[in-house]
Parts: sequence; C-alpha cells; structure tokens
Amino acid sequence: MSSEQLAAPSRAGASPVADSGLRRSLTLPTLIVYGLLFIGPTSPMGTFGVLDARSHGAISLVFIIATVAVAFTAWSYARMSRAVPLAGSVFAYASAGLGRRPGFIAGWMLGLDYLFMPSMMSLILGIAAHHLIPAVPAWMFTAASILLMTGLNLAGIRTTTTISFIVLGIEIAMLAVFIVAAIVVLADHGPQRPWLSPLVGSGGFDLAGVIGAVSIAVLSFLGFDGIAGFAEETTGSGRQVSRALVVCLVLAGGLFAAQTYLAALLSPRTPAYLAAHPGDQGTDFYQLLGSQIGTWLGTTVTVVKAIGPVFSAMVAQAAASRLIYGMARDSTLPSALARIDPRTRTPRNAVLVTAVLTLVISVTAAVRPDGLELLSSLVTVGALVGFLFLHAAVIGYFVRGRRTSHPIPHIVIPVIGALIILAVLSLAAHPAVAVAAIWLVVGLGVLTFRMVRRPSDSSV
Repeated sequence: MSSEQLAAPSRAGASPVADSGLRRSLTLPTLIVYGLLFIGPTSPMGTFGVLDARSHGAISLVFIIATVAVAFTAWSYARMSRAVPLAGSVFAYASAGLGRRPGFIAGWMLGLDYLFMPSMMSLILGIAAHHLIPAVPAWMFTAASILLMTGLNLAGIRTTTTISFIVLGIEIAMLAVFIVAAIVVLADHGPQRPWLSPLVGSGGFDLAGVIGAVSIAVLSFLGFDGIAGFAEETTGSGRQVSRALVVCLVLAGGLFAAQTYLAALLSPRTPAYLAAHPGDQGTDFYQLLGSQIGTWLGTTVTVVKAIGPVFSAMVAQAAASRLIYGMARDSTLPSALARIDPRTRTPRNAVLVTAVLTLVISVTAAVRPDGLELLSSLVTVGALVGFLFLHAAVIGYFVRGRRTSHPIPHIVIPVIGALIILAVLSLAAHPAVAVAAIWLVVGLGVLTFRMVRRPSDSSV
C-alpha cells in the first residue's frame, strides 16, 4: 500500500476504514476525557517541588511556556490526524508522509511509549498500594492492576468510556476542592509568597532556571497524543480528533498553571529551601496540603493518586493495542494481531499481547530498586522519538507530497517543534537512551528480516 493510497480516503471525504470493524462510538467529549485521563489533571502535584526549586518559584510561568512548547507538537498531530484518520497514530502518519519503512520504525519506537506507559502507571499503583499494605509486595498489586485494566479493555470501548468518565470526574472534583480550599485559605490568611511570584519568580527572575524547568514540565503532557490512536472509533470526521487534541492541551495547560499558582502561594517552603533539600521536593505538594489546608485533603489526594493510575493505564493500554492493531493490519506485524472481537469489536488479540508485554515489563521493573525511574525514562524517550517522526511526517506529507498551498507553516512549525523535542531529548537519562538504541537495533533487524523474506512486498 502506498502513502497515496493510505491517504486517499481522507482526500475523497469518504470513511477511511469502513470495513475496519472497530466500533465507532467515541464522541468529542469522550476523546477529551481520554486525553485528560491519560495525562492526569493532577500530574504536576508529583513534580511541584522539583519545578518550584528549578524555576526559582516561577512555576506557573513554567507550565504556561510548556503548554506553548507542546502546542507545536499538537499542531502537527492535528494536521496529520485530519489528513490520515487511521488507527496507529504516528505509525500511520509516518507511513503516509515518509514511506512504509520509516513508518514501521516510527511505530516501533513509539512502542516504547505505548507499551511502557501502562507498565509505568501500573507500577506507580503497585508501589502506592504496597505502602498502604506492606504485607503484599508491589509486584502483586502491579500484576493485579494489569489484569483489571485488561478485562475492562476486552469488555469493549463503551465500558472503557464509562469508567473513564467516572474516574476523571473524581479527579476533577478533587482538584476543584483543592482550588476552592486554597482560595479560602488565601482570602483568610493571605499568601506565603508575593502574589505574582509564581509568574515572575521569588527573589528575582532566573531565565535559565525557567527554561530548565520547562524541559521537565513538558513531560507532564505526555499521553495527550494517545487519543490520536482512536481515530477509527470516533463518531465524526478526522477533525474530531484534531479538535480533541487542541482542547485537551489547552485544558491541561490551564489546570496545571492554576493549581501550581495556588500551591506556590500556599507553600511555606521557599524555592531556595527546596533547592537545598532535594529529598523534600517529591513530597512538597502533599506537605503543603497538610500544613496549609488540612490532613483530610492530603489523605484524599494520596488515595486518589494511588488508585487513579490503573485507569490511566487502562487508556494507555487501549492506545497501545490500537498501535499494534494498525501495524498488524498493514502487514508490518503478524496479521493475527489485527483480529477484531465480533461481539465487542475491539482488537482482542492486540489487547491480550499488550497485556502480556506490559505484565512482564512492569513486574520485572517492580522487583528492581530503580524500576520506576527506568520506566519513566523509557516512556519519555519513546514518546519524544515518536514526536520527531511526527514532525518529519508533516513536512513529507504536505510539503514534499505537495498537498498544501501554504507550505511555509508546514515547514516552520514542525521544525520548531522538532527542535524543542531534541532539546528535551538531550536531557534524557543515559540508560534510557541506551535501551532505546537497543530497541531501535532490534526494530531494524525485524525490518531487515521482513525485507529479505518478502523482497517484493511493498508494504514493508
């Protein structure tokens, strides 16, 4: 299948995959819920202390800039999701814009993100649950969470959607309680820091510190792109996914900036203190909840943060299965992985394979002291490499393929987006980069094997 054939349905305005078998039931609000649940509306809570110290107090500005930085990638996703509304996300986009072989490598590298993301989220739950019930090892909780989310995904997209709405509603309600309580405390007792300090810094503005913090903050947005993998299950056109991407990014950026602004004003610890005591950075947000608002909210947040990851992992696993399904349907993975369950109309085999892989990955990481850190780094590297292929696909599809009368934006915006991604990628942990390099070599070996085995097959 050529890239022109792959993109033809989009240009003709017809349904891109009328016979795909996937159930078309996802609306725009559902896609937005998926994206927000994937990101986690309260994700800055865990990195608050780190970013507050790094930015010298200008943490809200950090998330505003990070939102703008990620917007370049969101623009590229929006353009490609409209032009190539297929399951597989970056794999489909790179195949259409760069060719089948680069597309395979793009999908293979994105697998680091899509496979390790649910593994990481399951491990987070396992660690949190182990702290609550020390008698049960973390790996058992981790394995149980994967079995639970696999069952939910096999039940069908409608079940996944219902659960997603409920869980996101709980997280948003918890965040709303924090915002209201913080405003009440500030009105009664005033801020611990100057009102503008979350935007201009505490004790002076430090540009280098803000930029360094932005390079970390952009990682909080990882996962919003996962909704692009559900393009064949929407009730509307390809524009539905692109709109969901933009709305999701704007909402997440606004929620991140608002909660960190209020938290910074409430924080009794200065950025200088946090910089001098790195061991306190990871728990700083939870400490300020207890000291400034009340232990009841701190306990509530801890419980929700312990349970929530399994449902974020559920969406991540669903996105991973769509990537595998898309690659299998295009003959770059075994065709059995493209099989659709006739009752639920979900990619059953792809979900099961994803479950097995994430189970092995997460349980292995659970017995390592550095398992969570390693998984987090691998997710980061996989996602960022996938974003680089995305930006290249925009240029290849629209500019080289002459599918636009306005080539300049389709060059400038992807190039800026790619430069931002490269800057963040340069800060990735070396072990993760080494694992990613090995993953790439294995992918090239698989591609070479398929080319030698089926030299006349244009699908590879």
